[in-house]
Amino acid sequence: MKTKQLNPRRPRIPKPPHPLNRHEPLPWQCPKPVEEDQHAPWHLEAILKSASYRRADADLDFLARDSMRGVRLQMDYSKPELLLEEHRIRNTIVVFGSTRIREPASAQCKVEALKAALAADPGNKESVRRLAIAERILAKSHYYDVAREFGRLVNVKNQAAKGQHTVVMTGGGAGIMEAANRGAFDIGAKSAGLNISLPHEQYPNPYITPDLCFSFHYFAMRKLHFLLRAKALVAFPGGYGTFDELFEVLTLVQTRKMKPIPVVLVGESYWRRAVNFDFLVDEGARSRGSRFVLVRRNSRGNLEWHPPLARHKRRAPIRCIRSGLPHCQKGFPKCVSALYLHRQPGLVREQSRPSVS
Repeated sequence: MKTKQLNPRRPRIPKPPHPLNRHEPLPWQCPKPVEEDQHAPWHLEAILKSASYRRADADLDFLARDSMRGVRLQMDYSKPELLLEEHRIRNTIVVFGSTRIREPASAQCKVEALKAALAADPGNKESVRRLAIAERILAKSHYYDVAREFGRLVNVKNQAAKGQHTVVMTGGGAGIMEAANRGAFDIGAKSAGLNISLPHEQYPNPYITPDLCFSFHYFAMRKLHFLLRAKALVAFPGGYGTFDELFEVLTLVQTRKMKPIPVVLVGESYWRRAVNFDFLVDEGARSRGSRFVLVRRNSRGNLEWHPPLARHKRRAPIRCIRSGLPHCQKGFPKCVSALYLHRQPGLVREQSRPSVS
């Protein structure tokens, strides 16, 4: 190869200076010397401590102003959206339920502790009341195992497709939501949790995928992210939070603001007492056209539709599943598989009237 020779008559272009390292600092890189003004350091310190001198993105007090609510809403939306896209989360199965429903062993310990306290003070009415509530929670504790199994089943079916694009998404709390996240955790699958900042301290459950656990400031943005990718909502027995999410979905579907998705109410006995949907129809507050279909266990131990659906009927907007014992592998999993296999890319499509026998 020929060596490129420099033309001695052509002027050499000097290299540009280093952007940071300089032989002499620039004038603004040093504060005003004390020799020039002995009061300058105190004036400069007051300026540096002033809130106005903070960078806007680092000034939490500025971002917390009422006039910056629009920016906070945008940030509350953008961060989870970008991270969910990075993890290629396309579809979610949203699971809600009471944070007070513990796993059976924990609920049993709570009952035994309250019984011991009541035995020490038999006339304590508050202990009697707390024991009665704890016993009712113990009676519902099997839903923890059902939710855990459901979280596992969703991800077992999802892993049959190419890549995990569907995850269980919960409110990130304890109880039923913990169980659903734990079911995915048991098989090493991803699951998401959308937590919310509250006046009192709270912690997310430990079974959420760390990179998919988000903390929201606004309930509105949290609700939005629950439904943006939702392909089904599964509501276990719960309180105000569960009711809030349930009726949010029902309202959006009824007003056609979102496409209908399957809504599963787990626990027929609980939901029939908690909400009288038939009363709303009789009072004219709800259309009879949006009818409800139960899935109940027949004499042979299999699940069946009640009342039977005609083949030309569309899928009912709500399916109320009466969950039995946790070991009912023959009925419950086959029934819910129709929810998360429906319209999933790469998986077998279910018929308009899936078999639940």
